[in-house]
Amino acid sequence: MSWRASAFGNLRRRLKVGLLSIFGLILAAGAGGLAYALYPGTMPQTLSIETKLQSAEVERLRRADDFAAIADLNERSGALFEEAGRVIQHPRCMNCHPQTDRPTQTDAMRAHAPWVTRGLDGGGAATLRCSTCHGETNFEPSGVPGNPAWMLAPIEMAWQGKRLGDICRQLLDPARSHMTREELLHHMTKDGLVGWAWHPGADRTPAPGTQAQFGALIKAWLETGAECPQ
Repeated sequence: MSWRASAFGNLRRRLKVGLLSIFGLILAAGAGGLAYALYPGTMPQTLSIETKLQSAEVERLRRADDFAAIADLNERSGALFEEAGRVIQHPRCMNCHPQTDRPTQTDAMRAHAPWVTRGLDGGGAATLRCSTCHGETNFEPSGVPGNPAWMLAPIEMAWQGKRLGDICRQLLDPARSHMTREELLHHMTKDGLVGWAWHPGADRTPAPGTQAQFGALIKAWLETGAECPQ
């Protein structure tokens, strides 16, 4: 046997082993883990059932009445929004308010993998809807998050890369937020997709505090004049 034939045979055997390994990974992954099998390293926050860690301790969020000692209402209002900004600028919220039509994921806010796009309604392109992978609840075996309304925020409400003051002014502009102040308050305090930020599943870091505490900060901010940081 020539060296060329021997080398070719070795190459064929290696390819066969490689293909069988990939096929085994896909079978082992199952429906929920298929994305991880095809895109290794894209779901670093996902843990298997056997090795899942305890939920991360929730970071404390200051209460609205903690700011009552600030006599100047404008100053108090600005301070309230800065505290609420710890939620607004948290990755759990920022990932759904990207600069482009592609969402981000994980605490590092990396580009979503596999590649997806916003689509006409924020719920993905016609050929790959968000609901294709994201169900109504978090899928714990694979760590894929879920909510009945899973989608991106309107592009007019892109937050990533912006200062908190600019985000504040976006929220108060109905042309960009598509909400009145009353609707904004309801969105922040009652909306289930917003509430997902405190129950993100897997080992994702939840937003600080609770949705109720966050809503109370937004309410107090609006009632004291809705001042925005610079």
